[in-house]
Amino acid sequence: MADPAQRFWAELAAAYKSAKRPTLKRLVRLGNQQTPPVKIAMSTLNGWLNGRTVPNRDYDRYVMALVDFLQQEAARVGSGYARRPEGWWQQLLAAARQEREAARGGRPATRAATPGPPPGPVTLPADLVGFTGRTAELDLVLDLLDPDGGPGGGPGGPAAAAVVVSAVAGMGGVGKTALAVHAAHQARERGWFPGGILFADLRGYSNGPQEEVAAVADRLLRALGVRVKDLPGTDEKLDAWRLHLNTLAAQGRPLLVVLDNVREPGQIGALLPAAPHRALVTSRHTLSSLPARRVELSPLSPADAVDLLDRTLCDARVTGQRDDALRLARLCGHLPLALKIIGALLRDEPVRCLADQADELQDARDRLDLLAYDGNDDEGRPLAVRASLELSYRHLTEPQQRALRLLAAAPGADVSTTAVVALLGESATHARRLLAGLARIHLLEPATTGPERWAMHDLVRLFADDLGQRNAAGDGRGAALSRLLHHYLTTAQEADSHLWPEMARPASGTFTDRDQALAWLDAERGNLVAAALAAPAHHPAATGLAQALATYHTHFGLFTDSIRLSTVAAAVFREAGDRLGEGDALNTLGAALVSVRDLERAADTFRQVVGICRDAGDRRHEAMALHNLGSALTRLERLPEAAETFHRALALFGETDDLYGQTQAMGSLAALAVEAGQPEHAVPILTEIVVLFGELDDRRSQGTALSNLGLALARSGRPDEAVTAYTDALAALRHAGDRLGEGTTLRSLGAILVESSRAEEAAGAFADAVTVCRETDDRHGEATALTELGLLRYQERRFPEAVDHFTAAATLFGETGDRNHEASTLNNLGGALVAAGRLTDAIAVGRRELRMCRELGDRRGEGIVLKNLGRALSELGHFNEAADHLTDAVTVFRELGDPGRAAEALRHAVAARARAAGGRSD
Repeated sequence: MADPAQRFWAELAAAYKSAKRPTLKRLVRLGNQQTPPVKIAMSTLNGWLNGRTVPNRDYDRYVMALVDFLQQEAARVGSGYARRPEGWWQQLLAAARQEREAARGGRPATRAATPGPPPGPVTLPADLVGFTGRTAELDLVLDLLDPDGGPGGGPGGPAAAAVVVSAVAGMGGVGKTALAVHAAHQARERGWFPGGILFADLRGYSNGPQEEVAAVADRLLRALGVRVKDLPGTDEKLDAWRLHLNTLAAQGRPLLVVLDNVREPGQIGALLPAAPHRALVTSRHTLSSLPARRVELSPLSPADAVDLLDRTLCDARVTGQRDDALRLARLCGHLPLALKIIGALLRDEPVRCLADQADELQDARDRLDLLAYDGNDDEGRPLAVRASLELSYRHLTEPQQRALRLLAAAPGADVSTTAVVALLGESATHARRLLAGLARIHLLEPATTGPERWAMHDLVRLFADDLGQRNAAGDGRGAALSRLLHHYLTTAQEADSHLWPEMARPASGTFTDRDQALAWLDAERGNLVAAALAAPAHHPAATGLAQALATYHTHFGLFTDSIRLSTVAAAVFREAGDRLGEGDALNTLGAALVSVRDLERAADTFRQVVGICRDAGDRRHEAMALHNLGSALTRLERLPEAAETFHRALALFGETDDLYGQTQAMGSLAALAVEAGQPEHAVPILTEIVVLFGELDDRRSQGTALSNLGLALARSGRPDEAVTAYTDALAALRHAGDRLGEGTTLRSLGAILVESSRAEEAAGAFADAVTVCRETDDRHGEATALTELGLLRYQERRFPEAVDHFTAAATLFGETGDRNHEASTLNNLGGALVAAGRLTDAIAVGRRELRMCRELGDRRGEGIVLKNLGRALSELGHFNEAADHLTDAVTVFRELGDPGRAAEALRHAVAARARAAGGRSD
């Protein structure tokens, strides 16, 4: 029988072949689709599929996803492949790995010794003790260095043999040298380079002059054993270096040269060896003109950063203070240099807790100064993040330095090229060149949020902002920020004008259609909020962005953003004495508060708006505020007060000849009639209102009216007509882009489909509602849809699914603070658990619900829970406890005047007592 590794490779190859050999790019994309994403190199995949390497433990999650994908593809194409269970693959992989455990990542540890000259010199710095993380990057470097294969293998010149290690995060201290040295030590242990492994620091970012190429060649020749008296003159040293490389190649003794801290390709071009030799180069620049493969480093993952901190400290603090360690790693930007500095500081204070150190770093103003330690690292460099960044900054041109300082002032997590043009006040061509220059030295990086977007590491931003504050006058920082805010405001206003499809608008110079405007709003959402909050009170963006984004926030459920911006805008208007502006901002605030179910505060806010408009004599806006107040009162179930408020709004709309407002108020009164139990009265009114909104070409309001009509028809016992109304409402709301209204209507449609015994259609509507609510962050709506879906599955006796839906719904209701619905959903969950035979879990949920009912003062709910708990406890044989709960239930139901439930609970209590005494139950 084949050994485990051979068996693993054969099985993986068979699955790959049966899946019709998907491209390696597709398999890399599979890694990116995992949660969290798994970074996987094509060369690593190639090694697995071609029987050269066995995946290490860091790839376990990806390997299981890979074999599942391959087996699904094989089934899809009908290749006849026999699917293997996940456990089988796990056992096979573990056996293969155990066989190859002598080699990291499944590589042979060393080649078998062969007769020949002794190995060449090794001048590497010592390997880093406790090297951690970088699994994917290390695998890729080793693939590229491996003389037997990898993309860099085979005959060729420098293009085939060079590997560039650079940092996406864009700064010193990200661990480039540590990775290169560790990989070189791994190569040495495997006997890959019998000609030797040579290391040279080019000092491309030091305070002193760069190393001359001839001087580096001199050092390399000396390391190879060339005697001083035999060294040629300066002009011939590069020729001598190439001659030695050729000699080693002819002897079959490849050499690895590690060139560290390279600033520009001209420093090393003449030093790069041809195949079969290899070169490993590190740089803060991308070295784009160098013909080489690149392995780009980002800061460590949170887990790897904490692991590095733990290894640096060598004590129990990280294990015992995990959350504080994660916070500390985040404040260090997950940057290895910063983590080592903090580790050194904490080693000097062995009794200091991590929370204290994190609290000290929390103040961004002092963080860079705190990230420093007296002394140097193993390579003689200062242990200070600021000093490391200074080395990169010093090599920028003056325009690049100014651009970096101004970019640090841009509010938000990233910035688009278009916004940078406004910020810098430069032409697009010049701005792009500056951005490209900063990205080459990795003080800026392409953002992950999309093309033409740029981001800074947190510590780079602190460094650049500190410089920017000191050079604010010379840089024109205030004017630059004003230009950027103006860009955001005017573009947001233009985008807003596209959000209503039914409104005619002039041709746009920025957006051609609604979809393009929405794409810009989605991309800039975080920046627009940050810009509004950062804008000085005198700048129009301080209030204008809240107004420009109001429709976008409402349509897409971004209520938290809306509340923050409108609150700030109202304060700015109030301070400026602009009462109507304040009223407008408060109106937006009230609408957002209604959507997050902060209804009392919403009603108070709308009352303020009514007062402001009345004092200003603005009758039309007073009518609108009254209408909004009526809607809040309806949600609070204060129906008489809501009706009186809607009538006041209707009268004012009539006085101002506002037909649109009158139609809205009539629609709200009709919807209120439905809630008051008069649906037949509401149907003809709502039917007329649907027509009126159609004539006004207001699809959003028409959709809302159709949804209200559907409810009126449903409660009038006309389900088929209700389904039609809801379906028409969905079409109108989707056309208008009203996602919030779409989610609400989907839930209503699902409910009437359930009543019509159209279960699967109802399940589809509820599932769609869950999706829409998640996309709009409407957690309460999502919880409601999940509850309805749970009730449907319970009716169908699909109890495990019902349990899942009720569990998720109860959690969401709890997160939104709706304790009443949380309690009722827990009751549903308890029933589903009992039906699923999970009595112990049902009792735990029941006890939680009982505490909640008592906290809420819900005596009826308390009685029901006590009865259900008693019956579940009896089923488990806990008769005394069951009898106690059932007796308490009897007391509650008698107090509530519910003799039927009291008698039922008493009967079960007597039966439980009898069983507890050893008798028979009734």
